[in-house]
Amino acid sequence: MATTAAGPAARLQIAQYLMALMNRAKLKQTEVAKRAGCGNTTVARYMEWRHPARLTVPMVRSIADACGATAAERDRLVELVMVQSDGWQLDDPGVPEWMDPLVSLEGVAQYIHAYACGLVPGLLQTPEYALAMYQASGADQEESERKVKARIRRQEVLQRSDLQLRVVLAESALRWAVGGPEVVRGQIDHLREMMDRPNIEIQVLPYAAGASAAGSGGNFVILGRDDENEPFSMTVVYLELHSRGLYLDTASDTGAYKVTFNRLQDQAADDPAALLAAVRKEFQ
Repeated sequence: MATTAAGPAARLQIAQYLMALMNRAKLKQTEVAKRAGCGNTTVARYMEWRHPARLTVPMVRSIADACGATAAERDRLVELVMVQSDGWQLDDPGVPEWMDPLVSLEGVAQYIHAYACGLVPGLLQTPEYALAMYQASGADQEESERKVKARIRRQEVLQRSDLQLRVVLAESALRWAVGGPEVVRGQIDHLREMMDRPNIEIQVLPYAAGASAAGSGGNFVILGRDDENEPFSMTVVYLELHSRGLYLDTASDTGAYKVTFNRLQDQAADDPAALLAAVRKEFQ
């Protein structure tokens, strides 16, 4: 029996596509289970991507067939089970277990849209900024350096030409004196350099914009891909809490966050570079 431990990104894509096939066929999970010759819990597990259990090619085929998938659709699902690996983060002590899905999703996303009102997002942090952040959280030097190394490795995804990163930074995220003036200046300089990359767009939401479209909410990240070759499309929203991550993948949740991000972009300053320069001067 061919099996593989498909990573979180693969499991998300498989789960969302199987759910779409089931809805297209207007079936319930109990009906799919009966047609596939398996238990209801098995079908539920394959449609719930957070479950870490192994995915098997025969079971993916059976559930896909039960949902009325075409041969081409079934083969693409099998491809996802066969070719995607867990990723480097599973063996890296600098990546907490709850961030495993995020790193996996970053690796296959076509777009990442992030809003930050507290700290600069991890994908854009300098090593010095990240180190100061971890040390402030109580981590010792060794642990902090381990986490910084993993964070910088995460940033390698930005070298992909097929990945578009769009970030809206609230002005408040720029004014936290993380690590002191020199570290802040270096962080702002890094943001300015990142703005020159063709696949990165950074906007700044100024205090003068007033009440923001995000309301009282905090940071969020939208990761996705709109792929014409289903089931490789996916959409998920990531919310980072104090010591864990929350992942939202329903159409209503992801749709609402997409609307909010678009509104935040509309509220952002026309000249983010000028605002970055103004904030930098205050940290001389």
